[in-house]
Amino acid sequence: MDIKIIPALLFMGLFLLFAAPVFVGIINLGNGAGMAVSAALSLIFFFWGRFSAFIGRCLGSARGKIFLVLAGLAVVFGIVLAVVISVFMIKEANDPPEDENTTVVVLGCKVRDGAPSLMLSRRIDAAYEYLSAHDGVYAVVSGGQGSDEIISEAKCMKDCLVEKGIAPERIFMEDKSVNTEENLRFSKKIIKDNGLPEKITIVTDNFHQLRAEMIAEKYGIEACNISGTASWYLLPTYWVREWFGVTYYKLFG
Repeated sequence: MDIKIIPALLFMGLFLLFAAPVFVGIINLGNGAGMAVSAALSLIFFFWGRFSAFIGRCLGSARGKIFLVLAGLAVVFGIVLAVVISVFMIKEANDPPEDENTTVVVLGCKVRDGAPSLMLSRRIDAAYEYLSAHDGVYAVVSGGQGSDEIISEAKCMKDCLVEKGIAPERIFMEDKSVNTEENLRFSKKIIKDNGLPEKITIVTDNFHQLRAEMIAEKYGIEACNISGTASWYLLPTYWVREWFGVTYYKLFG
């Protein structure tokens, strides 16, 4: 067997991993880019002879050499950038508060037929675990109502936390936001208006914590974090999407 078939099959498997979320209705820049790169690398190894011939032709001309140098630099830059962002994402994935002088802010996510999506359930579970162990801490559940949601994300989160045993008076609802920036900005006002601790503990998915903390910093919010755990088949898609999200936010704010 040609040894080049092995990496070709491995990259085909990676393509399928990025494609898996599509079957549950999740299509974004993360799995789009993941599928495109995986498919390209798989095809390169499947058709290694033609690829090698193409490289040879490029090396035979000045323009071809320039193209290869630029392409190589772009690839190296992309890899380095992805690694650096990933290091910071891992670092910020879990940074719990040292004491109870904090307000938990749970960021919203999709609600389906009045029930939390899998990702939102994981966030609710993480918030419940912390709140149940720290009776003196209050929470703001943050998320508006989308056009395809029958209740707001905030209402869904509060109902779930109350059902689990968290006293309703410990939970404040922010039900107007439509994105992470509004989650944090609107929650900051609720915290100030109700005299809650201004240092917050963000509850969101592990891959999302870095960008959430970058946004919190923009609004002068000191933040710790507690993360929900993303499903294994969704993590690659959302992790790659965050590479783009963090880069975009860093460049354009």
